[in-house]
Amino acid sequence: MQLFWFLPTHGDSRYLGTSHGARAVNHAYLRQVAQAADELGFEGVLIPTGRSCEDAWVVASSLAPLTERLKFLVAIRPGIVSPTVSARMAATLDRLSGGRLLLNVVTGGDPDEQHGDGSFLSHAERYEVTDEFLRIWRGVAAGETVNFSGRHLRVENAKALYPPVQRPYPPLWFGGSSDAAVELAAEQVDVYLTWGEPPAAVAQKIAAVRERAAALGRTVKFGIRLHVIVRETSAQAWQAAEELIRYVTDDTVAAAQQAFARFDSVGQQRMAALHGGRRDRLEISPNLWAGVGLVRGGAGTALVGSPEEVAARMREYADLGIETFIFSGYPHLEEAYRVAELLFPLLPIAQRERAGQTNLTGPFGEMIANDILPASAKEPA
Repeated sequence: MQLFWFLPTHGDSRYLGTSHGARAVNHAYLRQVAQAADELGFEGVLIPTGRSCEDAWVVASSLAPLTERLKFLVAIRPGIVSPTVSARMAATLDRLSGGRLLLNVVTGGDPDEQHGDGSFLSHAERYEVTDEFLRIWRGVAAGETVNFSGRHLRVENAKALYPPVQRPYPPLWFGGSSDAAVELAAEQVDVYLTWGEPPAAVAQKIAAVRERAAALGRTVKFGIRLHVIVRETSAQAWQAAEELIRYVTDDTVAAAQQAFARFDSVGQQRMAALHGGRRDRLEISPNLWAGVGLVRGGAGTALVGSPEEVAARMREYADLGIETFIFSGYPHLEEAYRVAELLFPLLPIAQRERAGQTNLTGPFGEMIANDILPASAKEPA
Protein backbone atom coordinates (compact mmCIF):
# COMPACT_ATOMS: atom_id res chain seq x y z
CA MET A 1 0.00 0.00 0.00
CA GLN A 2 0.95 3.61 -0.55
CA LEU A 3 -0.47 6.20 1.85
CA PHE A 4 -0.78 9.85 0.89
CA TRP A 5 -1.85 12.81 3.02
CA PHE A 6 -3.56 16.08 2.04
CA LEU A 7 -2.57 19.75 2.11
CA PRO A 8 -5.62 21.80 3.22
CA THR A 9 -5.08 24.81 0.98
CA HIS A 10 -8.80 25.64 1.19
CA GLY A 11 -8.77 25.87 5.01
CA ASP A 12 -8.49 23.71 8.11
CA SER A 13 -10.33 23.38 11.39
CA ARG A 14 -11.27 21.13 14.29
CA TYR A 15 -14.90 21.34 13.15
CA LEU A 16 -16.74 21.45 9.83
CA GLY A 17 -19.19 24.12 8.73
CA THR A 18 -18.15 26.80 11.24
CA SER A 19 -15.38 29.25 12.03
CA HIS A 20 -15.25 27.86 15.56
CA GLY A 21 -11.99 25.96 15.99
CA ALA A 22 -10.69 27.19 12.64
CA ARG A 23 -7.08 28.03 11.98
CA ALA A 24 -5.29 30.21 9.47
CA VAL A 25 -3.82 28.25 6.59
CA ASN A 26 -0.74 30.24 5.70
CA HIS A 27 2.58 29.12 4.31
CA ALA A 28 3.97 28.39 7.75
CA TYR A 29 1.09 26.01 8.48
CA LEU A 30 1.27 24.29 5.10
CA ARG A 31 5.00 23.83 5.68
CA GLN A 32 4.26 22.16 9.02
CA VAL A 33 1.78 19.74 7.45
CA ALA A 34 4.04 18.91 4.52
CA GLN A 35 7.11 18.41 6.67
CA ALA A 36 5.13 16.27 9.11
CA ALA A 37 3.90 14.07 6.27
CA ASP A 38 7.45 13.82 4.93
CA GLU A 39 8.92 12.94 8.32
CA LEU A 40 6.19 10.45 9.20
CA GLY A 41 6.62 8.47 6.01
CA PHE A 42 3.60 9.36 3.87
CA GLU A 43 4.36 8.72 0.21
CA GLY A 44 3.07 12.10 -0.89
CA VAL A 45 0.40 14.76 -0.54
CA LEU A 46 -2.57 15.70 -2.67
CA ILE A 47 -2.98 19.44 -3.24
CA PRO A 48 -6.55 20.42 -4.14
CA THR A 49 -7.42 22.79 -6.95
CA GLY A 50 -10.12 25.35 -7.68
CA ARG A 51 -11.06 28.88 -6.78
CA SER A 52 -11.56 27.96 -3.13
CA CYS A 53 -7.89 26.92 -2.83
CA GLU A 54 -4.48 28.48 -2.95
CA ASP A 55 -2.86 27.70 -6.29
CA ALA A 56 -1.57 24.11 -6.23
CA TRP A 57 1.46 24.73 -8.44
CA VAL A 58 2.71 27.66 -6.41
CA VAL A 59 2.20 25.76 -3.17
CA ALA A 60 4.03 22.67 -4.43
CA SER A 61 6.89 24.77 -5.79
CA SER A 62 7.28 26.53 -2.45
CA LEU A 63 7.24 23.32 -0.40
CA ALA A 64 9.40 21.06 -2.55
CA PRO A 65 12.66 22.65 -1.30
CA LEU A 66 11.46 22.28 2.31
CA THR A 67 10.84 18.53 2.09
CA GLU A 68 13.06 15.59 1.20
CA ARG A 69 11.12 12.61 -0.14
CA LEU A 70 7.50 13.76 -0.21
CA LYS A 71 5.75 13.61 -3.58
CA PHE A 72 3.29 16.27 -4.68
CA LEU A 73 0.09 15.34 -6.54
CA VAL A 74 -0.72 18.57 -8.40
CA ALA A 75 -3.65 19.30 -10.72
CA ILE A 76 -3.50 20.05 -14.42
CA ARG A 77 -6.63 21.66 -15.83
CA PRO A 78 -7.40 20.89 -19.49
CA GLY A 79 -9.31 23.72 -21.10
CA ILE A 80 -7.88 26.26 -18.64
CA VAL A 81 -4.20 26.13 -19.60
CA SER A 82 -2.30 25.26 -22.79
CA PRO A 83 -1.17 21.61 -22.94
CA THR A 84 2.28 22.65 -24.14
CA VAL A 85 2.74 25.20 -21.34
CA SER A 86 1.43 22.66 -18.85
CA ALA A 87 3.94 20.03 -20.04
CA ARG A 88 6.80 22.50 -19.65
CA MET A 89 5.62 23.47 -16.16
CA ALA A 90 5.46 19.80 -15.18
CA ALA A 91 8.94 19.09 -16.51
CA THR A 92 10.36 22.06 -14.63
CA LEU A 93 8.77 21.18 -11.30
CA ASP A 94 9.71 17.53 -11.71
CA ARG A 95 13.35 18.52 -12.26
CA LEU A 96 13.47 21.06 -9.45
CA SER A 97 11.88 18.62 -7.01
CA GLY A 98 14.12 15.73 -7.97
CA GLY A 99 11.39 13.66 -9.60
CA ARG A 100 8.71 14.12 -6.93
CA LEU A 101 5.87 15.41 -9.10
CA LEU A 102 2.63 13.54 -9.83
CA LEU A 103 -0.13 15.00 -12.02
CA ASN A 104 -3.84 14.97 -11.20
CA VAL A 105 -5.94 15.51 -14.33
CA VAL A 106 -9.04 17.55 -13.34
CA THR A 107 -11.75 18.12 -15.92
CA GLY A 108 -13.84 20.29 -13.57
CA GLY A 109 -17.29 19.73 -12.14
CA ASP A 110 -18.69 23.12 -11.12
CA PRO A 111 -20.06 25.02 -14.13
CA ASP A 112 -20.07 28.30 -12.23
CA GLU A 113 -16.36 27.98 -11.46
CA GLN A 114 -15.64 26.89 -15.04
CA HIS A 115 -17.43 29.98 -16.35
CA GLY A 116 -15.38 32.16 -14.04
CA ASP A 117 -12.24 30.68 -15.56
CA GLY A 118 -13.47 31.36 -19.07
CA SER A 119 -14.62 27.84 -19.95
CA PHE A 120 -18.21 27.45 -21.15
CA LEU A 121 -17.96 23.85 -22.32
CA SER A 122 -20.52 21.19 -21.48
CA HIS A 123 -19.62 18.07 -19.48
CA ALA A 124 -19.16 16.04 -22.67
CA GLU A 125 -17.12 18.79 -24.33
CA ARG A 126 -14.80 19.05 -21.32
CA TYR A 127 -13.96 15.37 -21.71
CA GLU A 128 -13.34 15.89 -25.42
CA VAL A 129 -10.94 18.71 -24.58
CA THR A 130 -9.25 16.60 -21.91
CA ASP A 131 -8.73 13.77 -24.37
CA GLU A 132 -7.14 16.11 -26.93
CA PHE A 133 -5.16 17.92 -24.23
CA LEU A 134 -3.60 14.69 -22.96
CA ARG A 135 -2.66 13.49 -26.43
CA ILE A 136 -0.68 16.70 -26.92
CA TRP A 137 0.60 16.83 -23.32
CA ARG A 138 1.89 13.27 -23.28
CA GLY A 139 3.79 13.71 -26.51
CA VAL A 140 5.35 17.02 -25.53
CA ALA A 141 6.22 15.81 -22.01
CA ALA A 142 7.86 12.71 -23.47
CA GLY A 143 10.17 14.86 -25.61
CA GLU A 144 8.34 14.58 -28.90
CA THR A 145 7.57 17.35 -31.35
CA VAL A 146 3.79 17.34 -31.64
CA ASN A 147 1.55 18.49 -34.45
CA PHE A 148 -2.11 17.97 -33.64
CA SER A 149 -5.41 19.25 -34.97
CA GLY A 150 -8.58 18.28 -33.13
CA ARG A 151 -12.06 19.61 -32.65
CA HIS A 152 -11.01 21.86 -29.76
CA LEU A 153 -7.21 22.07 -29.73
CA ARG A 154 -4.58 22.60 -32.37
CA VAL A 155 -0.80 22.87 -32.04
CA GLU A 156 2.06 23.02 -34.52
CA ASN A 157 5.68 22.21 -33.64
CA ALA A 158 4.79 21.89 -29.96
CA LYS A 159 7.75 20.84 -27.84
CA ALA A 160 9.53 21.07 -24.50
CA LEU A 161 13.33 21.30 -24.62
CA TYR A 162 13.94 20.39 -20.96
CA PRO A 163 12.85 16.85 -20.02
CA PRO A 164 11.32 15.76 -16.72
CA VAL A 165 13.23 13.47 -14.36
CA GLN A 166 10.56 10.78 -14.52
CA ARG A 167 10.32 9.20 -17.93
CA PRO A 168 8.52 9.34 -20.18
CA TYR A 169 6.75 11.89 -17.93
CA PRO A 170 5.44 12.22 -14.34
CA PRO A 171 2.56 9.75 -13.81
CA LEU A 172 -0.94 10.93 -14.69
CA TRP A 173 -3.67 10.41 -12.09
CA PHE A 174 -7.34 10.96 -12.80
CA GLY A 175 -10.75 10.54 -11.20
CA GLY A 176 -14.21 10.50 -12.71
CA SER A 177 -17.36 8.41 -12.53
CA SER A 178 -19.03 9.00 -15.90
CA ASP A 179 -18.74 6.73 -18.92
CA ALA A 180 -16.54 9.35 -20.57
CA ALA A 181 -14.25 9.26 -17.53
CA VAL A 182 -13.89 5.49 -17.75
CA GLU A 183 -12.95 5.75 -21.41
CA LEU A 184 -10.39 8.45 -20.72
CA ALA A 185 -8.84 6.61 -17.77
CA ALA A 186 -8.55 3.36 -19.67
CA GLU A 187 -6.77 4.94 -22.62
CA GLN A 188 -4.60 7.75 -21.28
CA VAL A 189 -3.87 7.78 -17.53
CA ASP A 190 -1.67 5.76 -15.19
CA VAL A 191 -3.69 5.79 -11.96
CA TYR A 192 -7.48 5.90 -11.67
CA LEU A 193 -8.80 7.52 -8.50
CA THR A 194 -12.22 7.03 -6.94
CA TRP A 195 -13.81 8.80 -4.03
CA GLY A 196 -14.67 6.66 -1.02
CA GLU A 197 -17.81 4.81 -2.01
CA PRO A 198 -18.83 1.43 -0.49
CA PRO A 199 -16.63 -1.46 -1.63
CA ALA A 200 -19.24 -2.92 -3.99
CA ALA A 201 -19.52 0.38 -5.88
CA VAL A 202 -15.74 0.77 -5.99
CA ALA A 203 -15.44 -2.78 -7.34
CA GLN A 204 -17.77 -1.92 -10.21
CA LYS A 205 -15.70 1.13 -11.13
CA ILE A 206 -12.45 -0.81 -11.05
CA ALA A 207 -13.90 -3.59 -13.15
CA ALA A 208 -15.16 -1.14 -15.78
CA VAL A 209 -11.80 0.62 -16.09
CA ARG A 210 -9.86 -2.65 -16.12
CA GLU A 211 -12.06 -4.17 -18.80
CA ARG A 212 -11.80 -1.14 -21.06
CA ALA A 213 -8.05 -0.77 -20.50
CA ALA A 214 -7.46 -4.46 -21.25
CA ALA A 215 -9.31 -4.06 -24.54
CA LEU A 216 -6.79 -1.36 -25.42
CA GLY A 217 -3.83 -3.46 -24.31
CA ARG A 218 -3.18 -1.30 -21.24
CA THR A 219 -3.16 -1.71 -17.47
CA VAL A 220 -4.16 0.97 -14.97
CA LYS A 221 -3.39 1.27 -11.26
CA PHE A 222 -6.03 2.34 -8.74
CA GLY A 223 -6.29 4.67 -5.77
CA ILE A 224 -8.98 5.93 -3.42
CA ARG A 225 -9.55 9.33 -1.78
CA LEU A 226 -10.96 9.23 1.75
CA HIS A 227 -10.98 11.09 5.03
CA VAL A 228 -10.07 9.06 8.09
CA ILE A 229 -11.03 9.26 11.75
CA VAL A 230 -9.04 6.68 13.68
CA ARG A 231 -8.80 6.46 17.46
CA GLU A 232 -7.60 3.83 19.91
CA THR A 233 -11.15 2.51 20.30
CA SER A 234 -14.14 2.39 17.99
CA ALA A 235 -16.26 4.35 20.47
CA GLN A 236 -13.72 7.16 20.59
CA ALA A 237 -13.58 7.30 16.80
CA TRP A 238 -17.35 7.58 16.38
CA GLN A 239 -17.47 10.23 19.08
CA ALA A 240 -14.81 12.17 17.17
CA ALA A 241 -16.89 11.88 13.99
CA GLU A 242 -19.91 13.37 15.74
CA GLU A 243 -17.73 16.11 17.22
CA LEU A 244 -16.50 17.03 13.76
CA ILE A 245 -20.01 18.06 12.68
CA ARG A 246 -21.33 19.28 16.02
CA TYR A 247 -21.62 22.87 14.76
CA VAL A 248 -23.10 22.00 11.37
CA THR A 249 -26.65 23.35 11.26
CA ASP A 250 -29.50 22.19 9.06
CA ASP A 251 -29.34 25.52 7.25
CA THR A 252 -25.64 25.00 6.54
CA VAL A 253 -26.32 21.53 5.14
CA ALA A 254 -29.16 22.83 2.97
CA ALA A 255 -27.02 25.67 1.59
CA ALA A 256 -24.12 23.32 0.84
CA GLN A 257 -26.31 20.74 -0.89
CA GLN A 258 -27.99 23.45 -2.95
CA ALA A 259 -24.56 24.59 -4.14
CA PHE A 260 -23.49 21.03 -4.99
CA ALA A 261 -26.70 20.51 -6.98
CA ARG A 262 -25.43 22.84 -9.70
CA PHE A 263 -22.42 20.58 -10.32
CA ASP A 264 -22.50 18.41 -13.44
CA SER A 265 -19.91 16.04 -11.95
CA VAL A 266 -21.24 12.47 -11.79
CA GLY A 267 -18.88 11.76 -8.92
CA GLN A 268 -20.27 14.68 -6.90
CA GLN A 269 -23.79 13.48 -7.58
CA ARG A 270 -22.85 10.02 -6.31
CA MET A 271 -21.33 11.53 -3.18
CA ALA A 272 -24.49 13.51 -2.44
CA ALA A 273 -26.68 10.45 -2.99
CA LEU A 274 -24.83 8.54 -0.28
CA HIS A 275 -26.40 10.64 2.48
CA GLY A 276 -29.18 12.60 0.74
CA GLY A 277 -28.53 15.56 3.04
CA ARG A 278 -29.77 13.55 6.05
CA ARG A 279 -27.96 13.01 9.34
CA ASP A 280 -29.75 9.79 10.31
CA ARG A 281 -28.04 7.46 7.82
CA LEU A 282 -24.45 8.57 7.64
CA GLU A 283 -22.82 5.16 8.14
CA ILE A 284 -23.35 3.95 4.60
CA SER A 285 -21.18 0.85 4.88
CA PRO A 286 -19.30 -0.70 7.83
CA ASN A 287 -16.97 2.02 9.18
CA LEU A 288 -17.66 4.24 6.14
CA TRP A 289 -19.21 7.56 7.21
CA ALA A 290 -20.67 10.19 4.87
CA GLY A 291 -20.82 13.05 7.38
CA VAL A 292 -18.05 15.08 5.75
CA GLY A 293 -20.06 15.29 2.53
CA LEU A 294 -22.88 17.15 4.27
CA VAL A 295 -20.92 20.37 3.81
CA ARG A 296 -17.78 19.52 1.84
CA GLY A 297 -17.58 19.05 -1.91
CA GLY A 298 -15.52 16.34 -3.52
CA ALA A 299 -14.44 13.52 -1.24
CA GLY A 300 -17.19 13.31 1.37
CA THR A 301 -16.67 10.02 3.20
CA ALA A 302 -14.39 8.92 6.01
CA LEU A 303 -13.22 5.61 7.40
CA VAL A 304 -14.12 5.68 11.09
CA GLY A 305 -13.05 3.23 13.76
CA SER A 306 -10.26 1.70 15.77
CA PRO A 307 -6.92 1.05 14.07
CA GLU A 308 -7.86 -2.58 13.57
CA GLU A 309 -11.25 -1.69 12.06
CA VAL A 310 -9.86 0.95 9.69
CA ALA A 311 -7.02 -1.33 8.60
CA ALA A 312 -9.53 -4.12 7.91
CA ARG A 313 -11.63 -1.82 5.71
CA MET A 314 -8.49 -0.70 3.88
CA ARG A 315 -7.56 -4.31 3.20
CA GLU A 316 -11.02 -4.85 1.70
CA TYR A 317 -10.37 -2.03 -0.76
CA ALA A 318 -6.86 -3.34 -1.40
CA ASP A 319 -8.29 -6.75 -2.27
CA LEU A 320 -10.30 -5.02 -5.01
CA GLY A 321 -7.13 -3.58 -6.51
CA ILE A 322 -6.65 -0.29 -4.63
CA GLU A 323 -2.94 0.38 -4.15
CA THR A 324 -2.95 4.02 -3.02
CA PHE A 325 -4.98 5.59 -0.22
CA ILE A 326 -5.13 9.39 -0.14
CA PHE A 327 -6.22 10.34 3.37
CA SER A 328 -7.03 13.55 5.20
CA GLY A 329 -8.31 14.42 8.66
CA TYR A 330 -9.27 17.46 10.67
CA PRO A 331 -7.13 19.20 11.71
CA HIS A 332 -4.56 17.97 9.22
CA LEU A 333 -1.41 18.51 11.24
CA GLU A 334 -2.45 16.56 14.32
CA GLU A 335 -4.29 13.88 12.37
CA ALA A 336 -1.23 13.16 10.23
CA TYR A 337 0.58 12.09 13.40
CA ARG A 338 -2.39 10.13 14.68
CA VAL A 339 -2.80 8.18 11.44
CA ALA A 340 0.90 7.38 11.24
CA GLU A 341 1.08 6.24 14.86
CA LEU A 342 -2.10 4.17 14.93
CA LEU A 343 -2.43 2.85 11.37
CA PHE A 344 1.02 2.51 9.86
CA PRO A 345 2.11 -0.41 12.08
CA LEU A 346 -0.92 -2.44 10.91
CA LEU A 347 -0.46 -1.92 7.18
CA PRO A 348 1.79 -3.43 4.49
CA ILE A 349 3.63 -0.22 3.66
CA ALA A 350 7.31 0.53 3.25
CA GLN A 351 8.20 2.04 6.62
CA ARG A 352 10.85 4.70 6.64
CA GLU A 353 13.03 4.85 9.71
CA ARG A 354 11.62 7.70 11.75
CA ALA A 355 14.12 10.28 12.87
CA GLY A 356 12.77 10.07 16.43
CA GLN A 357 14.06 6.51 16.75
CA THR A 358 17.64 7.50 15.93
CA ASN A 359 17.88 11.08 17.15
CA LEU A 360 20.89 12.44 19.02
CA THR A 361 19.04 14.36 21.70
CA GLY A 362 17.06 11.81 23.65
CA PRO A 363 15.03 8.61 23.81
CA PHE A 364 11.95 7.64 21.80
CA GLY A 365 9.46 9.25 24.16
CA GLU A 366 9.83 11.35 27.30
CA MET A 367 12.35 10.32 29.96
CA ILE A 368 10.76 8.99 33.13
CA ALA A 369 11.90 10.26 36.55
CA ASN A 370 15.13 11.68 35.15
CA ASP A 371 16.85 8.38 34.28
CA ILE A 372 14.31 5.71 33.22
CA LEU A 373 13.93 5.07 29.52
CA PRO A 374 10.30 4.82 28.31
CA ALA A 375 9.17 1.40 27.13
CA SER A 376 6.35 0.26 24.88
CA ALA A 377 2.91 0.19 26.49
CA LYS A 378 1.93 -3.15 27.92
CA GLU A 379 -1.43 -4.72 27.21
CA PRO A 380 -3.87 -4.17 30.11
CA ALA A 381 -4.27 -7.18 32.36
